[in-house]
Amino acid sequence: MTHAAPGTTLTAEQIRELVEHILSAGTLPPIVQAGHPALRQRAAAFDGQLPADQLARLIDLMRQVMHEAPGVGLAAPQLGIPLQLAVVEDQFDVDPEAAALRQRNPLEFLAVLNPRYTAQGSGVASFYEGCLSLNGLQAVVARPESVLLEFETPDGVAVQREFSGWQARIVQHETDHLNGILYLDRAQLRSLSTNTEYAAHWAEAGISRARQGLGFDDGPAGISAG
Repeated sequence: MTHAAPGTTLTAEQIRELVEHILSAGTLPPIVQAGHPALRQRAAAFDGQLPADQLARLIDLMRQVMHEAPGVGLAAPQLGIPLQLAVVEDQFDVDPEAAALRQRNPLEFLAVLNPRYTAQGSGVASFYEGCLSLNGLQAVVARPESVLLEFETPDGVAVQREFSGWQARIVQHETDHLNGILYLDRAQLRSLSTNTEYAAHWAEAGISRARQGLGFDDGPAGISAG
């Protein structure tokens, strides 16, 4: 079961200064790793702390960092910024068999502010999942197969959109980041593998071989709305 994360103590002015410091560095910032306090705090709701031009520059930078990693999502706390902002995009070429089993369809680029998700229906899917802030590790996470995501666009438009399959997994993962939750908080820890061992033993579209070999249950582990 996950614990409620403390809220960030940074003021709007401090967040603005932090963002400007990162933007003015002239290089892509590093992705912070587990243990950094920003990953365990509830990020501040976006309510205009950043002017429109600074927000646009930050979103562009986050997209660059996500592509460089490479990954399919990045939350502002992963750059040490405690703000309810995340970017997602999935345009990778994936093996057709794996894509079909995981319901992995292309996802266009989105920047979401103040996202919240609620499960739609009772379906749950369990797959290996990784994180750019937990380099070199993967674990099985059971997540709702379909969620309704409520968020705001950078232009301030309130949106409700349903996501399913792998897209639902992506938006849940990134929304969790904004609430101080890492995927390991929801994972079957007996499934935890380094990328090297995963590639050597468990690299398949599903998780049946890993479940048998590592002895874990693939049911939910503390799932709640982000």
